[in-house]
Amino acid sequence: MDDLSLLIDLHISADRQGPGGTAQTRLAIELSGLSEQQGLKIADMGCGTGASTLLLAQDLDAHIVAVDFLPDFLDALRSRAAQAGLADRIETVNASMDALPFDAESLDAIWSEGAIYNIGFENGVRMWRPYLKPGGILAVSELTWLTASRPAELEDHWHRQYPEVGTAASKMAVLERNGYAPIGYFVLPEHCWLDGYYRPMQLRFSAFLARHASSDAACAVVAAEALEIDLYERHRSFVSYGFYLARKIDAAHPALAAAPKPIEHGMESSAGHQADQR
Repeated sequence: MDDLSLLIDLHISADRQGPGGTAQTRLAIELSGLSEQQGLKIADMGCGTGASTLLLAQDLDAHIVAVDFLPDFLDALRSRAAQAGLADRIETVNASMDALPFDAESLDAIWSEGAIYNIGFENGVRMWRPYLKPGGILAVSELTWLTASRPAELEDHWHRQYPEVGTAASKMAVLERNGYAPIGYFVLPEHCWLDGYYRPMQLRFSAFLARHASSDAACAVVAAEALEIDLYERHRSFVSYGFYLARKIDAAHPALAAAPKPIEHGMESSAGHQADQR
């Protein structure tokens, strides 16, 4: 099996393919103001097996279009949606996040938890903006430095994996110069990494290696994940995902960017990164 197939096999049975949590998705929904609206159309980019997709469909009056380039993840999402009685509210689209089938200004919101890094934060927010209606909502979680300086080994690792990692201030500036007004921000807490992602993954390592006869490729996948977990456990106070909420600014409708919600701070911080592309 190639590396991508191995990563799919390791992660497809997980509730989430990256750090996150139910409470954090719901906090983002609250900050977005979407719960106050009806008849929404929302795209969940890089949806994986659908943890955030299912919550959006459950909590909002919305039709959710779940986008992922991996058909296996979409199959798992459809199964989960059927079991939850939400199949009629969720549509799946097998597509890359940089080649989308949406019409201009057709979406009320774009959601993406732990996936925008696949095409880069600035590239993603710029490419996705035309699909949003005037005043539409962007909600994304993104790898973010929490401090002005970091241990060298941590900085070297993440610059190799994702050169666009930056501070929250730098991410806010990206949003502002690409036609958005930031309306909310918070940091994913430690349990989103440990309880929601890393510990369940560690429990799958043995069965994963057994399925692949501890091949060199399978062992390399586990070693890479173990290195990431070790870096998190030792340096969790320096890096995490920041969850960013922003509203599309439209020159013809300037009032839509007014009265932002207060920015949220003070949540327990931690470090980590999603291993597989979604």
